[in-house]
Order: sequence, then structure tokens, then C-alpha cells
Amino acid sequence: LGGHTGLTGIPPLALPGFELKSERHFYYLIWAIALCALWASSNLLDSRPGRAIRALKGGLEMVEAFGVDAARLKIIVFVYAGLLACVSGWLYAHLQRFVNPSPFGIHQGIEYLFMAVVGGAGSVWGAVVGATLITLLKQWLQDLLPHLLGRAGNFEIVVFGVLMVLLLQRAREGVWPWLERLLPKRASPPVPDAAPLPVRHKAAGQGARLEVDAARKQFGGLVAVNDLSFEIRPGEILGLIGPNGAGKTTMFNLISGALRLTAGDVRFCGASIGGRQPYEIARLGIGRTFQHVKLIGSMSVLDNVALGAYLRSEAGVLRAALKLDRAEEARIKAEAARQIARCRLDAHTFDAAGSLALGRQRIVEIARALAADPLLLLLDEPAAGLRYLEKQELAALLRSLRADGMTILLVEHDMDFVMGLTDRLVVMDFGEKLAEGLPAEIQKNPVVLEAYLGGVT
Repeated sequence: LGGHTGLTGIPPLALPGFELKSERHFYYLIWAIALCALWASSNLLDSRPGRAIRALKGGLEMVEAFGVDAARLKIIVFVYAGLLACVSGWLYAHLQRFVNPSPFGIHQGIEYLFMAVVGGAGSVWGAVVGATLITLLKQWLQDLLPHLLGRAGNFEIVVFGVLMVLLLQRAREGVWPWLERLLPKRASPPVPDAAPLPVRHKAAGQGARLEVDAARKQFGGLVAVNDLSFEIRPGEILGLIGPNGAGKTTMFNLISGALRLTAGDVRFCGASIGGRQPYEIARLGIGRTFQHVKLIGSMSVLDNVALGAYLRSEAGVLRAALKLDRAEEARIKAEAARQIARCRLDAHTFDAAGSLALGRQRIVEIARALAADPLLLLLDEPAAGLRYLEKQELAALLRSLRADGMTILLVEHDMDFVMGLTDRLVVMDFGEKLAEGLPAEIQKNPVVLEAYLGGVT
């Protein structure tokens, strides 16, 4: 491909019926393509796949919990970014009529990365701001530093390094989020009414909704879950209780696929799900929250909850980029608004999720899980951080979900909350099942009283 000498003799770019020879023509073409790229990228980020892309920074466990194939999504992002880079290179080659390796070296790659970091990674306008600032600053430093230092050199790289350190200390999200806070706030548009998304059939059926059969999880010499067996019937709230370190969250992760079983099996609606990927299990109808809240703090409550409806929609990258997903997007936002209202979070619909108190963030997680319309809902300490009245509202919500046919597996340390809500309890200690039964039976079980409840009756 020309080696170190580069490619020469590149013809001028010709469009149908028009040949671009002057730099003015190229100037207009480049701006037209840049604006199209900005429009498409902005559309993409404000869509079903775009929300999932933005959520990747929250960790794979969170993203896959609402049905996203994270590996495939990363490839899509790579291909999309590569497509934009290819278009840029194509324009550059036809503009210069000659291409050699030097403009595509490691220094330029670092410079482009620096533009994204300075402007604000994950933001379309952040990329524009970053590219503008770095380009102007580089030109200014290249003119200024040789005069100050008395000799030529790439001294701007040192300045950029210092700026990077300062930026990561003071504004990790980049310049654009800081500038955005200074701009006048635009009124959030009301969420339009739209047809409901498809719903799952929640008939009670004959068998268990979930069966855990001699589940075992071992980390080296540590046995976190040891031959644990239980089942959950359709329309039931089952509480999984035990002291810290008993293995409750580990059991949750085994059910959701975040961890692999060492031995035993987990069956959902009669089918084995042991060994399946988390996103595959989520698609079967298992939704969950997390012990440590996992939300995208910079996104609104509405967008966070809309992430949960990923499984119930199908618009891809191309439809989203071309804004052909408007009808489906309206249905997703309407569903998210319904779940937000269901969880009594209406007043926070357009607030940034990270601005809410911890207890409210846990309720947002529940609303997000409900947006997926699961058959089985796994709740990991949902009442933590809630005040008394908020706990009562949460209990009423969970009872209404049970009345609608939803099955719930609940991990919680608040015994008053658990005893007044659950149909049955499974008590764990050191990874093993200590007892199982009705709340009243567990409260009187001498083994539980001795090992966990400390004699409380």
C-alpha cells in the first residue's frame, strides 16, 4: 500500500455529475458529512441501543441484567466508530491527494483520545467541544512555546499531559458537562401517551417458577453456597434471609447467571438455566436489582428505567441513527413513565438518577426491573436506606405485583419488613440452608433463633 513513501496519485473526489477540485468544495462537503455524523450519533445515543451503549460504563453485570449482549454491543460500537474513522480517512486522502503514515501515528491517536476526554466521553457535543479546544490550543502553543523556550519542539505534548492530570482531578466527566450546567435549563417535554409494549403471560401454571437443586459455588477453598435447594411457586414472595456473608447475594448471582455453578442446577419454568449467559437468562423473564445500586448517575430517571424495556423492543443501530424508531421509542418512554408512576417517583422523572438519595435510587432500580416485565423478580436488599413510610409503600407495591401474578425472591435484613411481606422464608447460614417455612414458623424455630435472630420472638 505504498510503504513508508505513502500513496500517491490519488484522484480528486468525484460525485455524480460533479468533481470536487477546489478546497472550498471540500470545505462544504466535510461540514455536511460532519453534521450528518453528529445528527446520526445524537439520534443513536438517545435511543434503545444508545442507552445500552451509555450504560456500558456501569459494568457488564448491570447491562446484561436487562438482556443486553454486551460483547455484541461492544463490537457494534467498534464498527460504528470505525465507520466514522473510515469516512474521515477517505475525505483526507482525496483532499491531500497523497497519504503517508505520519499523520496516523501514535501521537495523533493520543491526541484524538485527549479530545474525547477533554470534551466529555460519551457525549456528542463533548466531542465537538474537545476537538475545538485541543485544535485551537495546539495551534496557539505551537506558536507560543518556541518563542518562550528559544527552540522548536513538540513541547505542547508536555502541556497536554499536565492538562490531562488536572482535568482528571477536577472534571473527570470532561468540559461539556460543566458547560452544560451553565447553560439555561430547557423544560423537559412531557412523555407522550403510546400503545403499551408486549407483555408476558403470567399464568400460575402447575410447576414451580424457579427450582434450585443442590446448588454449590466454590471459590478456591471457600464454599460460598453449599448444596442449597429450594423452590419458588408462581405468584409467591419468598424471602432469603441470613447474616452477612451467608451467601445470599452469591445465590442471586448464580440464579441470574452472573456466577457459574460449581455443581447442582437451577431451573426456571422447568428449563435448566445453569451455565447460561446473564443476558439469555434475563430474556427468559428474570429481572433483578443489586445489593450495591447500579444506575447511570448522569442519565435521567426516565432513561434509566427505559433501559429495563430493552428486551421488549427491537430497534437497532441503523433505525436509531436514522430516527426511524420514533413510534417504538415513544412506547418505551411511555412504559418507563408508567413504571415510574407505579413506584411513586413521578416527581423525579427528569432528574439525574445520581442526584437522588440512596433509598430513592433503589426504587429506581425496581422500576427499571419492572420495565422488563419479568416473570421472576430478584430484589437484593430493596428496603435498605428507606424510611418507615417508604418501606410501607414498597411493601404495598410488592403485594400488588404478587396480586398481578409476579413471583418475587427477596433478600432483606429488615426482619419486620420481611416477616410482614413474604409468604415463605429460606434461612441461610455459612452457605447452607438452615431452615425453611412460613414466617411465623421461622420466628419460632429454635435453630434460627439461636444462630441468626438472636432469640427475638
